[in-house]
Formats: sequence, C-alpha cells, structure tokens
Amino acid sequence: MSDFSVTENTLLGGRVRLLQPAQGYRAAIDPILLAAFVAAPKGAKVLDMGCGTGAALFCLAARRPDLRLTGLDANPAALELAARSTALNGMAERVQWQQRAIEDGVPRQGFDAVMTNPPYLEAGRGTVPAEDLRDAHMEGGADLGTWIDEAIKALKPKGRLHLIHRADRLPEILYRIEGRLGAITILPLWPKAGAEAKRVLVAGTMGRNTPASLLPGLVLHQADGAFTAAAQAVLRDGGPLPAQ
Repeated sequence: MSDFSVTENTLLGGRVRLLQPAQGYRAAIDPILLAAFVAAPKGAKVLDMGCGTGAALFCLAARRPDLRLTGLDANPAALELAARSTALNGMAERVQWQQRAIEDGVPRQGFDAVMTNPPYLEAGRGTVPAEDLRDAHMEGGADLGTWIDEAIKALKPKGRLHLIHRADRLPEILYRIEGRLGAITILPLWPKAGAEAKRVLVAGTMGRNTPASLLPGLVLHQADGAFTAAAQAVLRDGGPLPAQ
C-alpha cells in the first residue's frame, strides 16, 4: 500500500482516526450509520463482513469498548490500512483482521453479531464503476444472497445480523432472511423529509419468532442540505440507532 497516496481522516467528531486511499473508495456516512445500528450484548464478539479499511468497525469499537471485533475483507491493501489504523486508535487488544473473500466462506457460528455493508450494484447491471471503486460498489464473486447466507452462518444461536443496503433491494433482503431470522427490524434512511428512502438498515435474530417492526426512520438532511440534528447525533456524536 505504500505505493498509494493515503489520507488520515477522522470520524465521530474526531473519536476515530481512519487511514484510507486518497483515490478510489472512501468511507461516507453508510458505515457510520451501520455501526450505530448494531445491538450486541456486553463483551460480545462482532464480525464486520467486507470491512474495507475499517470505518464501521472502528466506529462501533469507539462506541462500545467492551466488544471484541473482527474485520474480514478480500482486499489486502485495505486490510493493511485497517491494521495501521488499529494502532492509531489504540485498539490492538480487541480488534483483529482476516483476509478472505465472502464466496470462500466465513467463520461458522462464532459471532454474537454480524454487521455488513454489501456492494450495492448487481453484477452486469448498470454502469460498471471505475476499477478502484468496483469491489466496494459492485457484486463480484458473491451476490447479495451469498453475503446474507454467509452472514447468517457466522452467527451463534440468538446472534443478530445487521446490514445496510439500497431501499429498492429490501424485498430481496427479506426474502433471503425469511424463516431464518426473526425479530426483524427495518429502519429507513430518508435523504430529506418527504423524500423516498434511498437506504435501509435491516436487522434480524437467529432463533426468534417475534414479528417484524418498521421503525420511524432517520431523516438525514435539512432542506438546505445540512445534516439534521438527529443525524448529527449519530454521525458526529456517536449516538446509537434503534436496532430492536
């Protein structure tokens, strides 16, 4: 990774330091929102599938110092930066990284919670992103169904899956988890008041039959484009989102 230009940025109002490539995929707000959505018991083991440089994992670690976290990704360059950021954040004792492609399988039944931000674009549909963005934005060897299957396999009994994705793919997500997870929670993310949701957060628990719930959701921006106070409470102040 030393051949690439790298920047150091901060998240959660400076509580997290993140190294990431100057060009290509760079963390936006989705991983921060995902981390805020994670509900896990004290001392839980949490897996971040497709962690990239670790934005979601570090945000969760900053919010919950009691958790033990594992980041898994196929990209060795991203993991190298994640490892360096681990040292910057003083989290080496509770954070580890694994290099593995999702389609090659993930550790089985080892985690109390899994969080994941799968690629949003289906392979073969729409405009293909530039090469340095492709892995993060477009499905490769694993489609959305495979991501969900592998995430569920990684859960312990009573473990909880948390994911963020495009709102228009919610039917596919629900189809994939039907009969496998219960206590399903859906939280829409509204770009502005009165606008259609573009993103959705979904969570579900192994071994639960509790009916699904649709939460009021979060409005991200005011009419002038600035973040709402509710969004700032999550993105800057590190507040949680309801996940169950």
